[in-house]
Amino acid sequence: MPNTPERPRRIWVDRTGPLLVEGPVEVVLEDGSTVTSRRFVAAICTCRRSRTYPWCDTSHRRRTRGDTT
Repeated sequence: MPNTPERPRRIWVDRTGPLLVEGPVEVVLEDGSTVTSRRFVAAICTCRRSRTYPWCDTSHRRRTRGDTT
């Protein structure tokens, strides 16, 4: 269901995982380029470990922020 003034876009926040954003989603990257996901819910990486950044590939599960290995 698209976001409208009557129904704002929903975002789920999980401290240990990605942001889950109701789609479709267009993300503007630091260099100004854009990437789009047409999925029902898009997982946005917040740990920057993802090989498919800005999309989450669950890399955050392999290590914690304090790990050096």
